Order: sequence, then C-alpha cells, then structure tokens
Amino acid sequence: MTHRERAEALFLTGYNCAQSTAAAFAGDFGHGEADILKMTAGFGGGIGGLRETCGAISGMAFVAGIARGEYGPGDNETKTALYALVQEAHGEFLARFGTGVCRELLEKHGCPYSAVPSERTPEYYATRPCARFVGEAAEIVAKKLGLEKD
Repeated sequence: MTHRERAEALFLTGYNCAQSTAAAFAGDFGHGEADILKMTAGFGGGIGGLRETCGAISGMAFVAGIARGEYGPGDNETKTALYALVQEAHGEFLARFGTGVCRELLEKHGCPYSAVPSERTPEYYATRPCARFVGEAAEIVAKKLGLEKD
C-alpha cells in the first residue's frame, strides 16, 4: 500500500487530516501508529478546529520533521534544509489546490464547516474532499523524502 492509499484509508476510518497524513508513515522512521495519531490529534480541523492551516499540511510538516528534523540549537544548516523541504511540500500542495487554509479548501468545494468536529457518516465522506487532500499530501511528502517514486 502506498503512503497515499494509507493516508486516505486512515481518513476514511475517522481520523482527522493531520493524523491520516502523518500516520501513513508509521513505521518508516521507527514510530508507532498509535503515538503518531496521538501526537497529531490537535492539528485536525485546521489546527484544533480553527479552520486555519489544513491538517494535511501540518501532517506533511510533522513527517518532514521526523525524517529530517534532528538538529541541535545551533545547527542552522539542517534547520534550513528542513524548512526548505516543508516549504517545497507546502508549495506543491498550494499548486494543486490553490490554498492551504482549511476553511478555504472546504468553501471551494461547497462544504459547511465549524469548529466542532462533524460526525463521520456516509454523507460526510461523500461530500468532503479531505481524503484527496490527505492522499496527495502523503504522496507529496513521500516523494520529497525519496520514499516513493514519481
């Protein structure tokens, strides 16, 4: 299963966008799925339901940090490389979707939103574009990290 497929499957079982994107990489870097799901739980709904930065983008940044974020306080070279990776991944997401803001992504698709998480029903999944967002975010970061080919 690709990272994209795994992320989409996680979303369709009820996890938020950040959890789904990040947990698709469980095991790639020595971290268990349960830990990643817990660590990224607050980033869903555009960061805690605020509908700001899409959770799929937060998930990409989380994965990039696990993969390339081991640096000390004075290691600006590694920090700069990590930030460049995150910026490239973010830019690719923006190129695909036109925005990285949760509420704007939902508005573009005519989806209602609120700070309160929606119940996950067949109707919810039928109208939400989020599975595509998490799938493409996982694909983007996997390719940036060299985990999958184009």
